[in-house]
Amino acid sequence: MQAEKRRDKYNYYLDIAQTVAERGTCLRRNYGAIIVKNDEIISTGYVGAPRGRANCSDIGRCIRQELKIPRGERYEMCRSVHAEANAIISASRRDMLGSTMYLVGMEKQSGEIVANSCCCSMCKRMVINAGIREVVFRDTPDEYRVVNVSEWVDNDESLAGEFGY
Repeated sequence: MQAEKRRDKYNYYLDIAQTVAERGTCLRRNYGAIIVKNDEIISTGYVGAPRGRANCSDIGRCIRQELKIPRGERYEMCRSVHAEANAIISASRRDMLGSTMYLVGMEKQSGEIVANSCCCSMCKRMVINAGIREVVFRDTPDEYRVVNVSEWVDNDESLAGEFGY
């Protein structure tokens, strides 16, 4: 009898992050984030309005969508808190030091994975300050990218004026 092939650990955690994304309330795209350290999930986060405020899915409109704002631009117009930020808010820095964040984005209309995604510049700063060591981004159901957060420190886009989302 041949042993059944197990899902690799990166995709295992990305699958969980993808399930977390399903709780998102954005009408455009939803992200799910989980923070893991020593094979223990420290916290989770998904896209949603701040506590007590109505979500876009509740009010049935997205300002950024109505204004046709492209992906990666004008996040100050968004009602939501990003998945990365919500995961960081829910954990202690002590627990996040040296951890890994897993991040999956899903298009709301098609349900497809958002390929080549990255954290926005504000979330990158929060990830750096949280002490997270690496971020794993899902590009397809089985493919992913691992980014060492020290690269974001060394390649500070705010100094070059280049914002690559």
